[in-house]
Amino acid sequence: MLRITEIKLPLDHDDIALKSAIINKLNISVDDLLSYTVFKRSYDARKKGHICFIYSVDIQTSYDATLLQRFANDICVRPTPDMAYRFVARAPSSLKNQPVVIGTGPCGLFSALILAQMGFKPIVLERGKAVRERTVDTFGLWRKRQFNQESNVQFGEGGAGTFSDGKLYSQIKDPQFRGRKVLTEFVKAGAPEDILYVNKPHIGTFRLVTMVENMRAEIESLGGTIRFQSKVEDIVIVNSQVQGVTLSGGEFIASDHVVLAVGHSARDTFKMLFDRGVYIESKPFSIGFRIEHPQSMIDQCRFGPQAGNPLLGAADYKLVHHCNNGRTVYSFCMCPGGTVVAATSEPGHVVTNGMSQYSRNERNANSAIVVDISPDDYPDSPLAGVDFQRKWEKLAFELGGRNYDAPAQLVGDFLSGKPSLQLGSVIPSYTPGIHLCDLSSCLPEFVISAIREALPAFDKVIKGFAMNDAILTGVETRTSSPIRIKRNDSLQSLNTAGLFPAGEGAGYAGGILSAAVDGIKIAEAVAISMMNNRE
Repeated sequence: MLRITEIKLPLDHDDIALKSAIINKLNISVDDLLSYTVFKRSYDARKKGHICFIYSVDIQTSYDATLLQRFANDICVRPTPDMAYRFVARAPSSLKNQPVVIGTGPCGLFSALILAQMGFKPIVLERGKAVRERTVDTFGLWRKRQFNQESNVQFGEGGAGTFSDGKLYSQIKDPQFRGRKVLTEFVKAGAPEDILYVNKPHIGTFRLVTMVENMRAEIESLGGTIRFQSKVEDIVIVNSQVQGVTLSGGEFIASDHVVLAVGHSARDTFKMLFDRGVYIESKPFSIGFRIEHPQSMIDQCRFGPQAGNPLLGAADYKLVHHCNNGRTVYSFCMCPGGTVVAATSEPGHVVTNGMSQYSRNERNANSAIVVDISPDDYPDSPLAGVDFQRKWEKLAFELGGRNYDAPAQLVGDFLSGKPSLQLGSVIPSYTPGIHLCDLSSCLPEFVISAIREALPAFDKVIKGFAMNDAILTGVETRTSSPIRIKRNDSLQSLNTAGLFPAGEGAGYAGGILSAAVDGIKIAEAVAISMMNNRE
């Protein structure tokens, strides 16, 4: 098969236009084109009056080899790469013990799924609840201010990504196409098929709930075991080798292969590992606020006359500004047509995040506007970044009124340095609610000054970004893990054999797709190690 890239067509092209473009590009007859499928579709919106689709297609013709020779100097015509996923091992009929996977976020789920598909029958331990029960608890905070410390946006089946935009794109290098395996499994679990080819695929929370349940069912059908409300209290390590895990109820589960996929908010687990001597180091992350604008304004700025075209959907953006104080401010986790959500995992803290449904049809666009934080800002210990995050989350709780409302301020007032007293045209989406105030005391001074410098700069890129009535809501602190649990070439802990740090919590991923890909890599490493240890 051949892959042809950079086929440009107008937004309103008809059903036969793509086939015609392929035939014209290759200068072949209709009969010579045996089949074609869309591999990727994106759009070019640089010329707002002439937005077009850009296609990459995989085709089969009567003489692929001849065409490759003919187009040898054309980088847009190449052989289709082999993207088929191949398992690295098959489990033997008997095992000394089963691998344990801690956590059911995208990393843990895919680690467990791949291990199950290879026959290793993993035991999966989740401190929170099953996804539908967890959804009830999460909405309990959003609607009734009732917070459950073990079942919330961060903890429970599906992980933090369940209550998000469901973004499925990443900038990771993926030469072995594990990301394609992730997308294929998601479609099998109920995701829309367009995630296989749109440039920036997303799913949305409500669809993710059913998909997570379907993936759980497959793991269990293959012999895996998934246990909810099973918090790992301790990891037993003897002579630098994992022996198993102890649950909060006292139960011990023996295993010499433990996948640690706990997510970026399992702060008590980080401390337990540090106390047990597992090597941990601090790493950079970012903090800031959520900003909301009318989605219609973002659409108009990005798409011009084509704003509102259903083929384009809700517009997104990606912004970055390098400040005079040496900091970098950038947009993060942009949610078109979405809402700002309460995302704390600890009582007495306020944390924000963004979420969209598949339709992306809410009135506001939101994203995090965050500033880079380095270990130099919290140099005391590898866990000092956690304390740094907690400090500002607690302050946000205080400024919000101590009832899980979030502190908020109009952008115009934030730039002028005065507290907000009433809302403007932008209605904040955060629930339970917001408390208008002055956000300048809500984060470190260098973060505040950097954001104040960046917003007018962003306004030059997207007119209206610094509009007076746009709303800032605090605080966004969980952009990524503040630690890294270092691992060696076999993907085991640097100083603890049999412990496989994985995903966002271990500092090796950021987002659903990269976490899922890392989960696959870890599953492969576990399988290879288990087979080697058996020999």
